Amino acid sequence: MYICRMKSTATIFEILGAHLALFGEDSASQQALHCALEQNEWFSEGEIRYALAAIAEQMLDADKIEAWLAHYPAPTTQPQRIGIIMAGNIPLVGFADLMCVIASGNIACVKYSSKDSAMMHYVVALLREIEPALRIEEHDDLTTAKVDALIATGGEAANIYFRTAFGNIPSLLRGSRHSVAVLDGSESAADMEALADDIFTYSGLGCRNVSLIFVPRGMELSLPQHATSTPYHNNYLQRRALMTMQGEAFDDLGNALAVRREASFSDALCCLNIAEYDDMEQVREWLHDHDEQIQCIASHAELHPRTVPLGRAQFPALDDYADGRDTMTWLHSLAGNQGGTPKSAGEIIAVKI
Repeated sequence: MYICRMKSTATIFEILGAHLALFGEDSASQQALHCALEQNEWFSEGEIRYALAAIAEQMLDADKIEAWLAHYPAPTTQPQRIGIIMAGNIPLVGFADLMCVIASGNIACVKYSSKDSAMMHYVVALLREIEPALRIEEHDDLTTAKVDALIATGGEAANIYFRTAFGNIPSLLRGSRHSVAVLDGSESAADMEALADDIFTYSGLGCRNVSLIFVPRGMELSLPQHATSTPYHNNYLQRRALMTMQGEAFDDLGNALAVRREASFSDALCCLNIAEYDDMEQVREWLHDHDEQIQCIASHAELHPRTVPLGRAQFPALDDYADGRDTMTWLHSLAGNQGGTPKSAGEIIAVKI
């Protein structure tokens, strides 16, 4: 008798990393890239490759995966069907949730966003090739997929729908969060280039894109030019014209509009809110008070547990969960809910999408 054992999680994803390192060198990846650019006009080839590089560096290293998994129980022997409704605002934004469901031993029932299905389908095809025993299902409609729990990302209107359609099962429903930069005035030209990456990568559409910057009082802010998508640039031109007509004060940074005001998150895609401070402790207190709205902080100063160096906002680690909530712990906790009343049905976790 031959017993076929599945590859370990670390091995599966390390092999995936090796495949992704060759992205663009074969017809399958070239077709995925072409389709991704056709699906979403906000995407560029450079940013798709940037997303792949970030995933490979932070999530597909065997040593990092093993260290991450050491904090959790072994994969469940009673897998549940976990629905994942993915967003499509940035390339492969749903990858981390998929990885968590696989690593926890559950069955991934995936509904892709129409704006990012090509790249996700390509990655899932690679995973199936690497380990055919992986249980990943692709669905157009999860309401008929008989899922036991749900991870979903969408706006407030989408979350109202999710609460209605999946209200009888445990769920992580993600809404809106923002990211912040804190400068101290000592930043070099290289630091400002790194900050520009944190602001403009993915056209500012992600929860990890900086939209609020704290600066010492009187500090002038200048950012290097950064490539953006055509839709972003059109948005910037329209917003600049509107603010000019309305007589609103702003500093034109060339591809963003900086508005100095009391600390608050910007509602407009191409606007950066600039908040001046006199004492770094004031900033620390503000961050603490607004923790539930913040995804990460880019800064030299260690002001918060989710602080990252300038230029690293778009490189989340395996345990840097999208909502500040440990997704793996949540998934493992579901084993205690089998056959009973969900302990966390309809739970709302807020993150910007």
